[in-house]
Amino acid sequence: MRKLSLGLSWAISLLIVATLAGCGSSAKQGGEPFGGSNKAASQGEALTSAPEQVQALYKQSCISCHGNNLEGKVGPTTNLQKIGGKLTKEQISKQIISGGNGMPGFGTKLKPEETEALAEWLAAKK
Repeated sequence: MRKLSLGLSWAISLLIVATLAGCGSSAKQGGEPFGGSNKAASQGEALTSAPEQVQALYKQSCISCHGNNLEGKVGPTTNLQKIGGKLTKEQISKQIISGGNGMPGFGTKLKPEETEALAEWLAAKK
């Protein structure tokens, strides 16, 4: 009986290890509702095309949720790689100011010209 218990324990242990091994996958899950790619280019590549003011604003206010390459770090809806193909500049600006859908509003934290610069840059991402 003891051999059976020991064998069963090993089998269960192996099953748990095999199951947990799949949890470490580096592949992201979920769709890309804004049409972005999960492939991250070299770190910050998406930002290098942005004006310096936009780079500084993005790093200060956006990077923690939207990632170095606009790939989204908090879920698929935070992917901004092709946001300009889905939302207009005005819609993007409104989202930055008011927030919503899990995003905090930045209307009191950013100057209107800063919001404008971010929205213009993001609207060009198609």
